[in-house]
Amino acid sequence: MRICELIRPLMLHKTTGDLMTEIHGIQIDSRQVQPGDLFIALRGTQVDAHRFVEQAVANGAAAVMVEKPVDLPGIPVIQVPDTRRAMAVVAAKFYHYPTKELKLIGVTGTNGKTTTTYLIEQLLRHKGSLTGVIGTIQTKIGKKKFATKNTTPEVTDLQKTFRMMKDEGCEYSVIEVSSHALDMGRTRGCQFRIAVFTNLTQDHLDYHETMENYREAKSLLFSQLGNAYAEDLEDNTFAVLNADDKASGYFMQRTPAQVITYGIGQPADVTAENIRFSSSGTTFTLKTFRGEVPIQTRLVGKFNVYNVLAAVSVALIEGMDLKLIQTALAEVEGISGRFEPVDLGQPYSVLVDYAHTPDSLENALTTIREFAKGRVICVVGCGGDRDRSKRPLMAEIAVKNSDLAIFTSDNPRTENPVTILDDMLVGVDQYPEDRYLVIENRKEAIYEAVAKAKPEDVILIAGKGHETYQEINGVRHHFDDREVAADAISSMRAK
Repeated sequence: MRICELIRPLMLHKTTGDLMTEIHGIQIDSRQVQPGDLFIALRGTQVDAHRFVEQAVANGAAAVMVEKPVDLPGIPVIQVPDTRRAMAVVAAKFYHYPTKELKLIGVTGTNGKTTTTYLIEQLLRHKGSLTGVIGTIQTKIGKKKFATKNTTPEVTDLQKTFRMMKDEGCEYSVIEVSSHALDMGRTRGCQFRIAVFTNLTQDHLDYHETMENYREAKSLLFSQLGNAYAEDLEDNTFAVLNADDKASGYFMQRTPAQVITYGIGQPADVTAENIRFSSSGTTFTLKTFRGEVPIQTRLVGKFNVYNVLAAVSVALIEGMDLKLIQTALAEVEGISGRFEPVDLGQPYSVLVDYAHTPDSLENALTTIREFAKGRVICVVGCGGDRDRSKRPLMAEIAVKNSDLAIFTSDNPRTENPVTILDDMLVGVDQYPEDRYLVIENRKEAIYEAVAKAKPEDVILIAGKGHETYQEINGVRHHFDDREVAADAISSMRAK
């Protein structure tokens, strides 16, 4: 695409150089620039990419977009007031506005985003629709899978991926939308059909500082649903809100879209009654504005009932029959790193879960209490360079809701793991010391949990879930809780 075509939607810009130059791609990382790319220099909180304009040109950039004047003889320069805002405009243009052709479904909330997106995908697949998914674990386009760096990628990667999805024949794209992404404008230019809210609990306060700011960031997804209505349901937008979470009232005020509510405690359009839990799954009666049907799913826990209700709400909006929804949910398998069992035939249970917030950890442990016949042992840590205020809360929840808590390292990143553990211990100074252990090395902590397990006990290894690395001093080392747990079980058998 020529520069003159690419910048046509931009109202404010100054240009120098040959605007007939062809652009073959868009990059924001100068190291990734290929010949023919447009390099966009973003001002970050820590790094100003204007410093790397010359490096981008050396790597073959055909043009650059900047906020301040640069002297690059022979290279077209597009100067704009805000490169991040302009990037969203030109990325949508470059990839030919893919979300106008896809039905885009965004899921936001503190917990449950990954499970809800995968439930939506599996329901829509039973409807006969090819669906793409973008989120914490990976990006999926049909059966193809790709690694993702962030829960919600940068706007250029998003638009590129949406175009790939459409070109592969996808009808839907289901995407996890993080508060960081919303606050940083990564979803600008994305035309959502449905926005789903799971819940709002403490997390990311290192970035947002207050829960009010965190809530406000989440609300952007619902305000981005547009302000127009259409005669056909197919052409309207919808907000799916958790009636049991007080933040939903705030989001309802922020969105012009039609609202569908789901919940368990409060009156809602989609709800669950007669809920029964077991270690192998959950059953309940699904009641909706289109009738009711009994549901059986392999997913465990009340929090997963909420995830199911959110996904069902989307399926109903998309016209799925209740009987088909019932069949699809019965066939759903577990989600990677979400209450994932490590089963080598041992007489106790080992579950690996991504729970890394106070609310998600409490949900996981209270769910285990519903079916555990023996003791509950919890292995948990807290990430470095993140919200410190949740560390004592996590520790207290672990001790309060388990028979033995083992505090260990998570992803310390650039922090001293001992400092993180000291922060956690502040939350348990009122508990007897025999209720918890401190083992900094995560592998040793998991081995100790397995060594202490007796028949019918349940071990929860929390915090990392699907992750296959541990980040220490900025370096990612291979580490998979599931592999380590399996090794620990095998080691105990060999003794």
